[in-house]
Amino acid sequence: MHKYIGLALIFPLIGFLINGLLGWKIKKEKIIGWIGSLTVGASFVVALLVYLELLNLPSYERRFIVEYFPWIKVGSFEVSFSYLVDPLSILMVLVVTGVGFLIHVYSIGYMHGDKGFARFFAYLNLFIFMMLTLVLADNYLLMFLGWEGVGLCSYLLIGFWYDKPFEKMTTSDAGRKAFIVNRVGDFGFLIGLFLMYKYFGSLNFNTVFSIANKLNVGDTTIFWITLLLFVGATGKSAQIPLYVWLPDAMAGPTPVSALIHAATMVTAGVYMIARSSVLYALAPTTMLIVAIIGALTAVYAASMGLVQNGIKKVLAYSTISQLGYMFLAMGVGAFSAGIFHLTTHAFFKALLFLGAGAVMHALNNEEDIQKMGGLKEHLPVTYKTFFIASLAIAGIPPLSGFFSKDEILWGAYSQGSFWLWVLGAIGAFMTAFYMFRLVALVFETSPRHSVKHPHEAPKVMTIPLLILAFFSVVSGFAGVPESFGVSNLIHHWLEPVFEDANAKIILEASHSISTEFILMAVSVLISIGGILLARYLYLQRMDFVRRLTQTFSPIYKLLYNKYYVDEIYDFIVVRPITWGSEKFLWRFFDVKVIDGAVNASARLTAMLSSVIRFFQNGIVQFYAVVFVIGILIILWFIL
Repeated sequence: MHKYIGLALIFPLIGFLINGLLGWKIKKEKIIGWIGSLTVGASFVVALLVYLELLNLPSYERRFIVEYFPWIKVGSFEVSFSYLVDPLSILMVLVVTGVGFLIHVYSIGYMHGDKGFARFFAYLNLFIFMMLTLVLADNYLLMFLGWEGVGLCSYLLIGFWYDKPFEKMTTSDAGRKAFIVNRVGDFGFLIGLFLMYKYFGSLNFNTVFSIANKLNVGDTTIFWITLLLFVGATGKSAQIPLYVWLPDAMAGPTPVSALIHAATMVTAGVYMIARSSVLYALAPTTMLIVAIIGALTAVYAASMGLVQNGIKKVLAYSTISQLGYMFLAMGVGAFSAGIFHLTTHAFFKALLFLGAGAVMHALNNEEDIQKMGGLKEHLPVTYKTFFIASLAIAGIPPLSGFFSKDEILWGAYSQGSFWLWVLGAIGAFMTAFYMFRLVALVFETSPRHSVKHPHEAPKVMTIPLLILAFFSVVSGFAGVPESFGVSNLIHHWLEPVFEDANAKIILEASHSISTEFILMAVSVLISIGGILLARYLYLQRMDFVRRLTQTFSPIYKLLYNKYYVDEIYDFIVVRPITWGSEKFLWRFFDVKVIDGAVNASARLTAMLSSVIRFFQNGIVQFYAVVFVIGILIILWFIL
């Protein structure tokens, strides 16, 4: 069955072509929506069949390369268009197509009546195709094709409502911001690939990893390769310092936010590091940088989420924070834990975004949580599923987020990184607080909206919420810690992928099971404390919250204005580049040098032409006189 994995990509590509080329002729929304949705659903079925095939094989035989055709051959450089089917790639394909299918179905209801309905589904299908190309590639160049493809699709989808204002910009500005910031990271990624080819003579995973397995830990070139690849990951997965595009990505339709933030684009950097685990295991300094950036991002983004008033903005900073946890896991060598959290996060974060979309759908696209409240009775399905997802992301047992987040924190502590564990625990408290601040202000406080009778979303939107809620609850049981006396299924599944990397990582002294349970209990108590504090403040003491905001106004403004990082970047980077482009590149180099050279050549031609035109005037008598004068001059020279 693995030989047919290409069908998983062909189906959404077909959906893209049909809706992109013929959508304007089909016109019926249901047909367009179900073409877009069923093509992704068919991809999920293919992935599920391949997963079942791998499941029936011995663990160390679960790896296949499906080669389609030679792609590039220049001198000694050869790259084939091939897909790698193994436990890691098929897990990613299941997440991308499974969650992606539910988002597509939800979009049928959410985008109803939009003039760009067919275009929207075409873009979604292309997004899925590119993401599958990224995760199934068996070499870095094909991965980079998918990497750039999802960047292009994010630009198209974030700026989908290109004529709609968004805060201090337009949606098209937000799309361009995402595209440009990602290009900064991608430049680092590309330099890393150049260096990799120079060092290994190949970009194929098999060749690179087999050579890397023979190298010693601490190789300088490997350090630079992995660091440059990580620069690309900070852009795609929105980590410090290249996270600034993601909050503004909320300008796009809500299903886009769910797709980008839950199952596809932002997880690309995490997946790339997981796939390159052998290289990162050889570069402990890079891994420490990854862990520190991840932990700092988790806390930094969560702090901004504490005070934001846009329902999707809070979830955007939550996404940045949760991605920080995934990078923390990668940095401490807990690769399976990072992929586990990527999987659980896909379910509860997609549920949160789609739930936010259902709230906005009921309130005429209102996003300000200060203008909501009292929706618990009017939107019962949305409220219950949103509440479940909030518990999951807060890390409350036995929901999925508890198992995956706790495993990351334990991975940090067991590797001797106590301060990384502390940062993770602080981030967990903030996560629980801002999520239940959101729940309280949106659903449980007194109504502050102008809509008289908010209504629940149609079934095409609520059924995906229920399915995602189910997986937000049960998916965590795939990674129950072995300290509970059971087999950790996801570790066992991913073990062949990370075996070589784990063998190279120097493990710290082991800790007792009792220590693990104590830290687990502490992290749960921290999360519960955040939940209880948020509910107490926003349901019973709003007056105290207002006084607190006024008392600590400078801190509140700092967090609300996102540490003024956008303004700093604008001052340090954007304005100088704009000024240089306008004053030097345009007014001097373009206008005076390039245009000046072109205009000078035109003036020279005109001058020469005027001289030639004097002699070529069309008067026969003039030609005769010139002819005679010429003869006389020749005779004068001869005589």
